[in-house]
Amino acid sequence: MARAGAARRPDDWFVRLVEEAMDELPGPFAAKVENVAVVVERAPDGRTRAEMGLGPGDLLMGLYQGVPLPERSVEAPPIMPDRIVIYEDPIVAVSRDPAAIKRQVIQTVIHEVGHYFGLSDREMAEFEESGP
Repeated sequence: MARAGAARRPDDWFVRLVEEAMDELPGPFAAKVENVAVVVERAPDGRTRAEMGLGPGDLLMGLYQGVPLPERSVEAPPIMPDRIVIYEDPIVAVSRDPAAIKRQVIQTVIHEVGHYFGLSDREMAEFEESGP
């Protein structure tokens, strides 16, 4: 698990929550997640916010950066590792207690891993609404 070199480091307890969420991915999915760096940052930087079209009050809890599995080709040259970034400050801001933080971390990790598998935001929203 990599940490960003921002002014304020992510809290260790939050990094552990993200690591646990990745470790708890169901076996069939976890086995297929390869060449992905999971990074914890405090919040998205200005460039990321601009690229995502976020306004001043918009929150971004996670971000997948890479080529989704269904879009890859065996003929394509090797690619850099994909990145999943989990943002601590926005998750803490929307969570009322430690249990809610943990639930939001799990939901965000699953959401970003879903993008790795090629699912759109709409498909992920439908999945998340269907509940466990």
